[in-house]
Formats: sequence, C-alpha cells, structure tokens
Amino acid sequence: MLTMINPAGYPTSPSYSQAAEVRGAQRTVYVSGQVGVDAKGYVGADIGEQAKIAVANLDAVLREAGMDNRNLAKVTIYLTDESSVPGFMEAAAHALPSPPPATTLLIVKALAAPSLLVEIEAIAVD
Repeated sequence: MLTMINPAGYPTSPSYSQAAEVRGAQRTVYVSGQVGVDAKGYVGADIGEQAKIAVANLDAVLREAGMDNRNLAKVTIYLTDESSVPGFMEAAAHALPSPPPATTLLIVKALAAPSLLVEIEAIAVD
C-alpha cells in the first residue's frame, strides 16, 4: 500500500508530497532516467517538448511493468537550467497523480548529451 505523507500545519504542494510510505509492497520498479528523446530518436526542441516526451517515456516503462503513475512513490527530476522550471511544470504537472509522489527537482550542469534538458527517474511500487 502506498500512502503520501504531508505533515499537518506544513505547506502542501500540488507538485510533491513530503514523503511516501510503502507497506506490503509486492514489487518495486526502479525506472532509469527518462529523457526528452522519443522512440524514433527525435529530441524535443525545447523544455516543454522534452518534458512531455520524458513523461511519455516514463509512462511507457510503467505500462510495460503493469503500472501507471499512481504507483509512483518517488520521482527525481533533473533540469539543466533553472529557468526551465516553469516550462517543465507547465508541460509535465498533469502527469502526476493526486496526491503526488515524493519528488525532488535538481538543477544540474549537464545530462548525458548536450541536447538534453530534462531527465526523470522514478521508483514505483505495487
């Protein structure tokens, strides 16, 4: 069972929960970082496109595992530019279940290729 934790009296966010408690999980799936490159090799032109592609890639991996975004316990998002945060949120916020999983967003110097602007890794439980 997956329960999101947000302590009373603390600010809440539509984008993340403070913690995710997992009890009695039968399976845990660790999803490698998904980037803004689609199955045909197309690299999204901007943060919005890359965010949508990365989320679609994450969703595809979850589906293959027999899961969906409601199984997400922890998500880590890497962006290469802090000015990309609003564009990322606009493009990808719809992909989070309610309540959202525990989430960390980091600004990093670079990803595996210079054209990549976003990478999303996740832990899902069933």
